[in-house]
Amino acid sequence: MNSHTPIDAVQIAEAELAPAFKVYTARHLQQIEQLQQLPEQLKHEMEVVSSVLPFRVNNYVIEQLINWDDAINDPMFQLTFPQRGMLKPEHFDAVEAALATEDKAEIKRVVNEVRQALNPHPAGQMEHNIPRVNGEPVNGIQHKYNETVLFFPSSGQVCHSYCTFCFRWAQFVGDQSLKIAAKESGQLCDYLREHPEVTDVLITGGDPMVMKTKNLRAYLEPLLEPEFDHIRTIRIGSKALTFWPYRFVTDEDSDDLMDLFRDIIAAGKHLAFMAHYNHWREMGTDIHRQAVARIRETGAHIRSQGPLLNHINTEADDWAKMWQTQVELGIQPYYMFVERDTGAQHYFEVPLAQAWNTYRDAMKQVSGIARTARGPSMSATPGKVEIQGVTEINGEKVFVLRFIQGRNPDWVQRPFFAAYDEKATWLNHLKPAFGEEKFFFED
Repeated sequence: MNSHTPIDAVQIAEAELAPAFKVYTARHLQQIEQLQQLPEQLKHEMEVVSSVLPFRVNNYVIEQLINWDDAINDPMFQLTFPQRGMLKPEHFDAVEAALATEDKAEIKRVVNEVRQALNPHPAGQMEHNIPRVNGEPVNGIQHKYNETVLFFPSSGQVCHSYCTFCFRWAQFVGDQSLKIAAKESGQLCDYLREHPEVTDVLITGGDPMVMKTKNLRAYLEPLLEPEFDHIRTIRIGSKALTFWPYRFVTDEDSDDLMDLFRDIIAAGKHLAFMAHYNHWREMGTDIHRQAVARIRETGAHIRSQGPLLNHINTEADDWAKMWQTQVELGIQPYYMFVERDTGAQHYFEVPLAQAWNTYRDAMKQVSGIARTARGPSMSATPGKVEIQGVTEINGEKVFVLRFIQGRNPDWVQRPFFAAYDEKATWLNHLKPAFGEEKFFFED
């Protein structure tokens, strides 16, 4: 045990009792004991959906986060297990029929057609975000905003569970053409040397916290050298705090991970742990609270973000409780996102007007300390667009919008207006207000 990480007798006892990590994928659905109490039809539907959308879950999620007495209505069950509604009826029927033929070629053809219809790479992330050097794409890097580079390490291309509302779902279906992953760690350093305007590096995936610390260290330690002084913030995007909090407390290299965090901060960098939360229920276990405390002890800052999702967190009370709980744990609420136009969007999406009302009603319930979450925000092709409200101007009902971040820096903080549409769920559903032909960023 290193000298920086004192662990008392209680923690040692808990480490000895920590469960062995066990993963279940689509091939193991029948092995999950808790599923056996559910109707056969529901289990059949799960098998159909999981042949299209990736599925993975671990024993901690199954045993600690899901209320199996009311699984069908449980938000954590909806979040992690396949649901029939995640495929449109015509897609479900086509896949179900293909599976019945047991013809592998036909199944593959139908499944691939359905996946392509689910917009596997939204917001221009393949066409516009992947930079080129000497005309060649730099795989594993996205550079959409001047200050921030996203890095997708190849050894972090897996998650503890595959959220089908997330743009990353396409990374996990086995199609190499849909993957965004760096082949070697040197790619990131080479790119950053040529781009001194970059101040923030976001390590994403998959989930970088599935990596062994030695692998994560190999990616991050070079950024601590003087030649990368222009990198002021290192961000780590992860769901591990809620889907496998043992990573930070009892895993065999958890102490080394905490030391890595300290090394980053000692080098003068700001370390931001971008934790993905979808419901206050994810924060209810002792091991989660211990994991949060250990990260914070290193000097790292934890910020929370997550999308507003039908079937999971549409109630303002849930968001208010989640933000308040996070503040009490020392976590800063950062973003409420709008469900992206990818994957099972039709299942999880919420009209923009409803999203704004939920955000506003949640904000009314918390103090200013918890009102740091921005949103509802759409991570669209031109940038992050925030819904600031609904109002009436010269007799016309409109959405008030602004860019939190933009592909063109000049768009940032510029307000603009869209005609009110109670059914719109994404930016491309909106039309300019006041009879204008197009939005200013479409020129």
